[in-house]
Amino acid sequence: MKAFCGRVKPTIEGFDCVEESEEYDYHQEIARSSYADMLYDHDRNKKYYQGIRAAVAHVQAKGENVIVLDIGTGTGLLSMMAVTAGADFCYAVEVFKPMAKAAKCIVEKNGFADKIKIINKHSTDVTVGPGEDMEMKANVLITELFDTELIGEGALPSYEHAHQNLVQKGCVAVPHRATVYAQLVQSQLLWSWAQLEPIEVQGTQLLPPPAVANCSGSHAVCDIQLSQISPHSFTALGPVCTMFSVDFSKPVSSAPQSYSSQFVAQSSGQAQVVLSWWDLDMDPSGTIVCTMAPSWTYPQPKMAPWRDHWMQSVYFLPIECKVAKGEDLSLNVDHDDYSLWYSLQSHSRQHSQDNVIRSRPSCTCQAHLVWNRPRFGELNDKVRTESYVNALHSVLKEDSICLGVSDGSLLPVFAQLLGAKKVCSLENFSMTKQVIEQVLEANSMRGRVELLDIRPEQLTSKDLGGEQISLLIGEPYFCTSLLPWHSLYFWYCRTILAGLLRPNATILPCSATLHMVAVEFQDLWKIRALSVTCEGFDVTPMDEMIQKSLDIQESREAEPHPLWEYPCRALTQSTAVMTFDFTHCIPQKPIISQGALPFIRSGNCQGVAMWLEYHLTRDISVSVGLTEPISEEGHCEWSRHSKQGVYFFRSGWENSANDRAALFYNFIFEPSSGDIKMDFNCKSH
Repeated sequence: MKAFCGRVKPTIEGFDCVEESEEYDYHQEIARSSYADMLYDHDRNKKYYQGIRAAVAHVQAKGENVIVLDIGTGTGLLSMMAVTAGADFCYAVEVFKPMAKAAKCIVEKNGFADKIKIINKHSTDVTVGPGEDMEMKANVLITELFDTELIGEGALPSYEHAHQNLVQKGCVAVPHRATVYAQLVQSQLLWSWAQLEPIEVQGTQLLPPPAVANCSGSHAVCDIQLSQISPHSFTALGPVCTMFSVDFSKPVSSAPQSYSSQFVAQSSGQAQVVLSWWDLDMDPSGTIVCTMAPSWTYPQPKMAPWRDHWMQSVYFLPIECKVAKGEDLSLNVDHDDYSLWYSLQSHSRQHSQDNVIRSRPSCTCQAHLVWNRPRFGELNDKVRTESYVNALHSVLKEDSICLGVSDGSLLPVFAQLLGAKKVCSLENFSMTKQVIEQVLEANSMRGRVELLDIRPEQLTSKDLGGEQISLLIGEPYFCTSLLPWHSLYFWYCRTILAGLLRPNATILPCSATLHMVAVEFQDLWKIRALSVTCEGFDVTPMDEMIQKSLDIQESREAEPHPLWEYPCRALTQSTAVMTFDFTHCIPQKPIISQGALPFIRSGNCQGVAMWLEYHLTRDISVSVGLTEPISEEGHCEWSRHSKQGVYFFRSGWENSANDRAALFYNFIFEPSSGDIKMDFNCKSH
């Protein structure tokens, strides 16, 4: 049986349906699941094992048989820990069918088939009683249902149901308790991801629309590796506050809740952002603690464990406000069954609103729906804006007829401010069009940029008032782009519009180059690494399952990752391997690039990082990858606004700088599909 799956197709700026086997989505999810990351999290595994031993011993001390319920068992690791610790029987629930199958194989391989039953269901569908999924209720509850926000994977409803239906009263839970912490800060860097700031355009200030400036934005969490945000990038306005705790050994409610923490402001400033993370107490005494705190909270930051399955959270306050040092403040957090949101109040006004659920922030301006957080940061990047403005200024003429091709871009607005005769912009999405209309309205420019909600192939000379395009501009930025080269849709637009261009028309950017560098990751390699064993248990069936899924062609291609969050070291030079000339139409034949990059530093080559550099003019370029030259030691500085393409090797390549070794590459850009196929091989030469 076949299934239709959506894939990004750069030739149409969107998704195309491709017929695949019915298990294709399973394989995609398995290949990109990062289960190995959790198995390599030795701190997490160690703390769970200690907590499980303590829970089993506690029940045994009461003279009872230990019956365990493990919800979200994954590989079955925690269930095997429980049986090894002395549990009499374990019911391991896993809703994802391929993972449940792998868990069954792992349990059998480790000799626990008679003590562990894998149940391929959602926990809320599990039945209890003679002949049912569970013969009896459990007296030990083990779970790993958490995400970066703690409750985003439905932990609260799952616990609520389990206590009502699947476990005995007074059961012991591992983890026993979760506690959420938060800190109020001022941060220009982080706040630039939430609100559009005034933009300087050759002496004219472009103001954000009032509707955007006054919008509370989206309440959705921004999950990042907060350890990669330097403490110098923010000012702490208050201490780290304990916001609330959830005791998992007692009945849990998924009903909305509200909590507050009072404190005295440590510094004066603009209250803008809340940094948040959580701890797990694995035992009731709180002596076994697994914390998600960022590395800079540790006495020795380098000792902090790395995790990608659990990161830290950034929340943006609905409205920034001034606070004064010494002021009494109340930081509030509200949550429903899946998400949290924060607000700030003066302590004097707090008491009348205790335990009242505050309304969830929601976007009313639409900008927060069409521009994601990295996009806000990109639009607020003064250096980047200056490059585009300078490039536009150098090519614009008084009689310029400009057409912008990007989604929700301000470039056409810049072009109008810089004196273009006529400016039009293609906006394929009505919401991006409405946001740009708000920008024009706020700056008394209504009607001075014509926004056309039609696709490039539908554009005619009549839409341009009978004029021909003298300047085609793009960032390029498109909402549907995942990998850097998906924005080559701009090239397809330029080709489609060739008949409407003047013979001497200027294309900005005039070209793009694909760059690559071989890297050794500090930690990111763990999401694709083979586990083999974990805490003494053989988990090779999971490795085999992932490798099988990686054989699916698309899963072996590059993946998008924001590399500023994931430190890596360059083992080769950064090199341009392919050029796309936008001054000409897309060629009919594939573009092929082959070559070799010698290793210049010793290390374990675990993958290849790739990105595009746009050449706006001959003298001005903008990179969506490296923002600084690679250091002598190989340190890389990456754009905070973009995701780069990463190709992972199935196993690393150890090399010495003295070896005559190189990374051999082969790229093929296929014009008919817009895809870039790639192949790499490390070998001596």
